[in-house]
Amino acid sequence: MAGTSMNGIKSRIRSVSGTMQITKAMELVATSKLKERAQTSRPYRELLAGAIRDTARLGTGEPSPYFSEHEGKTLWIVIAGDRGLAGGYNSNIFRAVREKAEDGDIILPIGKKTLEHYMHIGADIMTGDYAAAAEISFGDCVKLANTVCGRYLSGGIRRVALVYTRFVSMLTQIPTVETLLPLTRSDEADGADNLREPVTDDDPAAILDAIIPGYIAGYVHAGLCEALASESGARRTAMNSANKNAQEMIDDLTLRYNRARQSVITQEITEIVSGAEAL
Repeated sequence: MAGTSMNGIKSRIRSVSGTMQITKAMELVATSKLKERAQTSRPYRELLAGAIRDTARLGTGEPSPYFSEHEGKTLWIVIAGDRGLAGGYNSNIFRAVREKAEDGDIILPIGKKTLEHYMHIGADIMTGDYAAAAEISFGDCVKLANTVCGRYLSGGIRRVALVYTRFVSMLTQIPTVETLLPLTRSDEADGADNLREPVTDDDPAAILDAIIPGYIAGYVHAGLCEALASESGARRTAMNSANKNAQEMIDDLTLRYNRARQSVITQEITEIVSGAEAL
């Protein structure tokens, strides 16, 4: 019986060690993706935001419809992950939307887990074309932005909000909700003292109508980059925790194995001594 118990313990040690090797590899892969994704997330968005503020200051006629309040529902662009094994990364995003969304709001999911979640709860999904977050290019973001802007201008959408996880560090990622549309007049005043007077011969409203879809695309792409970096950070933390738990389990199993082995040796010695005394 003791031999059988020892074999079982040895088998569990091998199993846990194999799992630990997998989680360690996943941790290293996740870490390698962090820096690049975090560094490429914001410059394009900030440049276009400045251009919009600068151009909007020139407007003297009818304001762009992107600044107008509309009636209707909120469109939520929700970015989560394609996989699990990342701690509370996905569930934190879904909770952030749940706390602010109203019945009947529309969801544009980005990420496989996002699409699965909102299909499961029966949400009104605008499109399922962006189910693979890791494979979405900037061109895809432009296509998405044009669709969103067209839907906003056609009516029925009063607000467009982007929900993603902002990357702070490998240990800190913050679920973030930001309003993309309508643009507010406070946006054009931010940093106005530092902006140069733009030079243009075209109607400022027409220029805004042309560049705002690109601004939305840049904003979504920046949010996507930050979300992917955050997912890698969350997965690294989760895999690191799993490695620690696996090592603790191996240490405990090794101790139990050594005790069982010691018990077998002690029993064998006792039997030998007893046999010798009987002779």
